[in-house]
Amino acid sequence: MNPIHERLQQISRRHFFKSTGLAAGRIALAGMMLPELAQAAAKIKPGLRSHPALPGLPHFAPKAKRLIYLFMNGGPSQMDLLDYKPSLSKIYDTDLPESIRNGQRLTTMTSGQTRFPIAPSKYNFKQYGKSGAWFSELLPHTAKVADDIAVIRSVHTEAINHDPAVTFIQTGNQIPGKPSLGSWLSYGLGSECDNLPAFVVMTPSWTAKRDAQALYQRLWEAGFLPTKHAGVSLRSKGDSVLYLNNPPGVSPDGRRDMLDALAKINAAEYQRIGDPEINTRIAQYEMAFRMQTSVPDLTSIKNESKATLDLYGPEVVIPGTFAHSALMARRLAERGVRCIELFHREWDHHGDLQRDLPLQCRDVDQACYGLITDLKNRGMLDETLVVWGGEFGRTVYCQGALSRESYGRDHHPRCFTMWMAGGGIKGGTVYGETDDFSYNIVKDPVHIRDLNATILHCLGINHSQLTYKFQGLDQRLTGVEEANPVQGILV
Repeated sequence: MNPIHERLQQISRRHFFKSTGLAAGRIALAGMMLPELAQAAAKIKPGLRSHPALPGLPHFAPKAKRLIYLFMNGGPSQMDLLDYKPSLSKIYDTDLPESIRNGQRLTTMTSGQTRFPIAPSKYNFKQYGKSGAWFSELLPHTAKVADDIAVIRSVHTEAINHDPAVTFIQTGNQIPGKPSLGSWLSYGLGSECDNLPAFVVMTPSWTAKRDAQALYQRLWEAGFLPTKHAGVSLRSKGDSVLYLNNPPGVSPDGRRDMLDALAKINAAEYQRIGDPEINTRIAQYEMAFRMQTSVPDLTSIKNESKATLDLYGPEVVIPGTFAHSALMARRLAERGVRCIELFHREWDHHGDLQRDLPLQCRDVDQACYGLITDLKNRGMLDETLVVWGGEFGRTVYCQGALSRESYGRDHHPRCFTMWMAGGGIKGGTVYGETDDFSYNIVKDPVHIRDLNATILHCLGINHSQLTYKFQGLDQRLTGVEEANPVQGILV
């Protein structure tokens, strides 16, 4: 809705006479048929309640009530972590066959190379769990919950560069401006929590090389959906949420009086103009007021037991680390937050992979195990969907100089590995298969549209029926192309 255009329509004489008769008839008919509904609606103060689910949602009984998305921004190397390819050692430093590359689009970082030498993983792998899934020595803790997770080796995307690839997997479109996955969940399923947002985002620190790919706030914004569905960033330094504390000289009672007066002014303006964003602002002011109490309680971990903290590793007590953020994710989940997303950066290893990948894995490995185990211990895993992965994978060939101990890998969208656990997911599963080069998918491909359809399915949503009218189209997270939940990993 364009509020300016709507306002012009409302003051147009022609529009008034065109619409008044029909509108009056509809109001009278509704009053005769459902008088109790009209009376109830008159008592509701717009924007002052936590928003409910859309009518008819969920579409069917959900397996999961909430989502925790652990996003490894930059593109983790699948053949160094979860897609074991032992035969590569025999063809070390030979050129990747053209029949395998098959004219694939390359980034400008390797398109000028005269050779594409095979770079086998230097890391050892072992099999774990009932499925016999292969895990790298870099993920010893995650391997311990092999029977709780489904490893998907055949995820693929069209995007080959970071910005469009991250935008694609987070919003369903490579072009910025569409709502994020968390915003769609907030819009469709509403909020179970009155004093925290439905969608919370954290951007924990990392310990590999100094810089990383940029993160954009639009990755967790609401796009064309009402802005109340945007993600709220939980910070590790200073105020947990910006402007949450009252400024000097402003008391809680004074803040309450100010909000009450502002709500009356905004409500009057809504009646005059009809812009739904006014009600969104009222709701946001009220949520911020309630968060002044709920956020300090959320972020204090003094009542967590030593056994629980030990699950996540020693860095759990350091705000801003991935371990601390993972614990916050569990605390948010148990308070009813619908979607929690952690963006862990610097998985973009074009060179010095042997230096940086172990550091990145050390950041997240035990914390991921701790989160799964903690949720399981509390009886929450069956109703919480956990997703781990990045925006694409890495090439089997080396970027730059190659040695047995040192190599780098370029972006690779044709196949990469993710894992899922919790509500609706069949643990101890390995799904999909790639060729001997971890370059092409040979069995059970999973497009990121299918991945998002699977996430929505676990939360009780038919992805084709969660839509929002915008620019003349019934927009949806999975777009207009075919998408299907991955039945092979569902219980």
